[in-house]
Amino acid sequence: MAPSRLSIWQAHVGIGDPHVSSDDKSRLSILASLVEPLVRRAPGGWYAPCLAANWSLSEDARSWTFALREGVTFHDGTGLEAGDVAASLARVRDEEIGGELGTQGVYQSYLAGSVIEALDATTVRLATPEPVADLLDLLVELPILPRGGPAGGLVGTGPYRLLEADASGVVTEAHDGYWGRRPIAQRLHWRGQADPAERVRALLAGEADLISGVPVELHREVEEASEVELVSTASSVCSTFMCNLTAGPCTDRRLRQALNYALDVPALIEEVMAGSAELLTGPFTSLHLGFDPAVPAYPFDPQRARALLADAGYRDGLALTFDIPRVLPDEAPRLAALMKAQYAEVGIDLEVIEHGNRPAYAEMVRHREMHDACCFDSSPLSTYRLLREKFHSGVQGPWWLGYRNAAVDDLIDRAQATAESEERQRLYRRVHHLVRNDAPWVFLYSPRLYWGRGARAGDWQPQVDGLIGFA
Repeated sequence: MAPSRLSIWQAHVGIGDPHVSSDDKSRLSILASLVEPLVRRAPGGWYAPCLAANWSLSEDARSWTFALREGVTFHDGTGLEAGDVAASLARVRDEEIGGELGTQGVYQSYLAGSVIEALDATTVRLATPEPVADLLDLLVELPILPRGGPAGGLVGTGPYRLLEADASGVVTEAHDGYWGRRPIAQRLHWRGQADPAERVRALLAGEADLISGVPVELHREVEEASEVELVSTASSVCSTFMCNLTAGPCTDRRLRQALNYALDVPALIEEVMAGSAELLTGPFTSLHLGFDPAVPAYPFDPQRARALLADAGYRDGLALTFDIPRVLPDEAPRLAALMKAQYAEVGIDLEVIEHGNRPAYAEMVRHREMHDACCFDSSPLSTYRLLREKFHSGVQGPWWLGYRNAAVDDLIDRAQATAESEERQRLYRRVHHLVRNDAPWVFLYSPRLYWGRGARAGDWQPQVDGLIGFA
């Protein structure tokens, strides 16, 4: 029998405007229970129907047609219509709708110039000026709201409707008219608690039924307790150092490869993450479309690193400066200290500059004002977004730091003109090989995500995108 109430504790409970671009999983988890997109993510980089029952893409990969699911109602009792979808997509690309931590302008850049129209009450067409075969990568993140947006209060189609919200907590109640499966509980009480140790205490005391963000140092405490379980999944996050390829020593491919060969990344994972991360073999994690399991990680090879440094003109070593944030990733200071020691073994004198203002740090990177490399831990689950925003030299997106490879640009462009998904995957796998060898990043790891689950939460599992979710 489903419980009448579940208590969920996470880092914070801020909701905000659902159309503001964000990577904040605490915020997005609450929103995922309230609002829904046209399509959902499925394992392996694929998609499943949500508010759209089905869809089609033209051969030239420019025109998408969505047939809406029948019988969907908003929390206020009104029925979902194509006009709501068209209005939501138009609102998302409005320049006045911003973003968080440097994500502003992301949606506008993808939908600019698109023609969005309701063909009838249940059919929406979206036509883009250029081929965008991976448009679903974007649409999975765009919730559909009633026409007029959230001005009159947050109303969605999700399994829960909003009852109360303030700085300390959010209460949501099951939406009786929900089109999908029965919600896990009648009410969800979301509580914000920044201290992960306090979240674990609440779980062990029975005050919380589900908690997010269990740090590695508290795993054993959860694992050894009765009535609770530690739940884990892989993430799409790439913890890396992105090299400055606009100027300085890192413009040399040999130096960048040396930076990768000089690090014992498995040892870093064990020391910093207690083994709770997956080794990166390139710019994609195992969750990304185009991830190729045949691509090897850079092995720890100090001798080869020294040879590459010598070949690049640094036989006697060199000095580099890396920027790091104090948080996000929270382990950045400790990680950088260990990297500094490893780099010293091959003649690299690393200076680390720590930044306390995380939003300002993101803006610094966006404006390409960092030193030789900067620590970053954010990557969208969308392969297309990742490549377009970070690597395509023709686009020079918000996180592009000077990388240029005409073959990579061509493969990305060809993938976007390819409607057939498996062929697009094949093209992206070639990109995986090329970017890995060019080493525009110091490839480190993808951290695993952890939750604590109490008995009342039953067999709950996280969504593919790492959100709590209850649909």
